[in-house]
Amino acid sequence: MPAAVTRRNVIVLCAICLSCLMFGLEISSIPAILPTLEKLLHADFKQLQWIMNAYTIAVTSVLMATGTLADRYGRKRIFMIAILAFGVTSLMCGVTENVPALIAARFLQGLSGGAMLICQIAVLSHEFQGGRERAIAFGWWGIVFGIGLGFGPIIGGAIAAFLGWAWVFLIHVLFAVLALVLTETGVHESKDPGASHLDWPGMLTLSLSVFCLAFYITQGPDLGFASGMALAFLGVALASLIAFVIAEKVSPRPMFDFSVFRIRKFSGAILGSAAMNISFWPFMIYLPIWFQAGLGYDGVTAGLALLAYTLPTLVMPPLGERLSLRFRPGLVIPVGLFTIGLGFILMKFGSAAAQASWLTMLPGCLIAGIGLGLTNTPVTNTTTGAVSSDRAGMASGIDISARMVSLAINIAVMGFILASGVLAYLRSASSLGLPDAELRLVAEKIAAGNAVSVGGLSGEVVHAALAQGFGWVMLYAGIGVWIMAALSFLIFNAKVVRPAKVQFGE
Repeated sequence: MPAAVTRRNVIVLCAICLSCLMFGLEISSIPAILPTLEKLLHADFKQLQWIMNAYTIAVTSVLMATGTLADRYGRKRIFMIAILAFGVTSLMCGVTENVPALIAARFLQGLSGGAMLICQIAVLSHEFQGGRERAIAFGWWGIVFGIGLGFGPIIGGAIAAFLGWAWVFLIHVLFAVLALVLTETGVHESKDPGASHLDWPGMLTLSLSVFCLAFYITQGPDLGFASGMALAFLGVALASLIAFVIAEKVSPRPMFDFSVFRIRKFSGAILGSAAMNISFWPFMIYLPIWFQAGLGYDGVTAGLALLAYTLPTLVMPPLGERLSLRFRPGLVIPVGLFTIGLGFILMKFGSAAAQASWLTMLPGCLIAGIGLGLTNTPVTNTTTGAVSSDRAGMASGIDISARMVSLAINIAVMGFILASGVLAYLRSASSLGLPDAELRLVAEKIAAGNAVSVGGLSGEVVHAALAQGFGWVMLYAGIGVWIMAALSFLIFNAKVVRPAKVQFGE
């Protein structure tokens, strides 16, 4: 490969990885500053939830639309617009002085972040099409994504401690400027030559459906899943989904080509995308609660213990890509998913140990992280590589949609399972004599890590209740990802039945 091309590819990869780091940090670093926001901006518990949820919901609502826009107007152009918007909205988050404005800015930041994420994968798929180059590029992308997500809590806490909470957002203004320069310098423009028009009905109906479903899942526990408002959002989500399917069936150039699911590699990899986000990633939000409230560690120690869960995701992606090239994704992806599930089962046993500690959790955390590292980049590479390069935007949109929708759903599901496990233990072991509704509030406090505010319960009961709740969550994640691994393996390796040839003269 000529040296000039190599230098340009390095610039492209730096631009992609920097924007990837920005996206990941804005998911995982914000929990570190929520206590500060509670004190300085006087945010209540529901507002703190919205500061997190606004970003995730916005990301899920823009994914597929961005893939289509990038295919139509140019991936480099949309990528640069998304980076610029992310920088501006990060500035808005950093300078705000009240919670409602911060929530609104976080939603706008999520819209630009989702657009930026889709374009990263589309640009990588176009710029690195050779087998070895592609493996190296996606390997580095996976490492940097893991750094952003895995080290976010530590990085966010350090920035807030030395520079103030606002700089957790403002640092991205500087990153965005650098990413824009790198993108303009190195990235080639690419489009889908067949994208003659935009599928506006498809974009609007799918975005509305995803937004309403994410809202229902994340806010259902507060609103009441059977309340009129919650059911109204669910109804709009279902109606919009039906309208989307109809729109795509009649569109001459649909943004969501259902025919790609006939490609076994694509469908098997999409199951891998969803499987990682019913297990590993949503649990990263709850695992610090176990380390602090369950094991009694302070914030710094809990953050260090969390590294056992996240560090393997940084070092394993290149190995995962090499294994994928040697043994094929249809084997590596299911094996990686099975490894994640094994890690969760080991974590369940570690949390139930008589003297539970970070040492009893260590084997499970490491193995789950190794499984994620083996799975993540082969999944992304396979979904985009299974279709023609001119539809990379559409393919990456489906991939990230599967990830983010399953993530949003399972953050809520894991929270529900955790609280239910705690409540079940309290019902059988406590003698508070509280009505069920009040006992449920106590269980939610314990599940949220606020054990010190729960009166009338001994420390042993609180710990045992929390251990049971986390045991239920780990069992759900382990079994769930094993089921998805089996389905992925079956789809990857399903034999295509071809019509038998007719032999004349027999």
